[in-house]
Amino acid sequence: MGPPDAKTRDLLTRRLGLTGADLDRLGAYLDLLEKWQARINLVGPATLARAWSRHVLDSAQLRPLIPPGAVVVDLGSGAGFPGLVLAALHDGPVHLVESDLRKGVFLAEANRLLGGRAILHNVRIEAADLPPADVVTARALAPLDRLLALARPLLAPGGKCLFPKGARADEELTACGKTWTMRHRRHASLSDADAAILEIEDFAPAHD
Repeated sequence: MGPPDAKTRDLLTRRLGLTGADLDRLGAYLDLLEKWQARINLVGPATLARAWSRHVLDSAQLRPLIPPGAVVVDLGSGAGFPGLVLAALHDGPVHLVESDLRKGVFLAEANRLLGGRAILHNVRIEAADLPPADVVTARALAPLDRLLALARPLLAPGGKCLFPKGARADEELTACGKTWTMRHRRHASLSDADAAILEIEDFAPAHD
């Protein structure tokens, strides 16, 4: 896969505090991803050449928003973004939920490569046996209203959601405002000027 470009490396190390050892481990993970991509579709093929910025940086930028030691649950983990990246960097437990069996096999191998710090649940979200989550994450899984419905029963009291979203983040927030009440913050994305990270707390269906 090769190393990150200078700008991405600078953001990962200077802005987010990753070490050279972190980059080495994540680079090995990307090498594994590249091999598996030839067998199963783990990420959009067009994004593979930009994996450091499009996937690793996009995932790692969530870490400063996660409290130390927090229990993290990542829904629809797929190729491991953001869940496996967070598991490699975070000091608390990170649970990955992925129902696709082939992706589950990849996640297990990638997790071993990264030190085995993630807890894998190769089942549907509704069937996963999970602890109460301080933080729920999901990336490229579903529209915001669906994500809120999935995350709400999983959160511990005072928990929050972190959802990286693309250029339609504001549209999704506006649409959700009709059916959900919530507190939210919109964080600018380091990986894409048109994208955002939505930090959502204290949410409930508007009719409750």
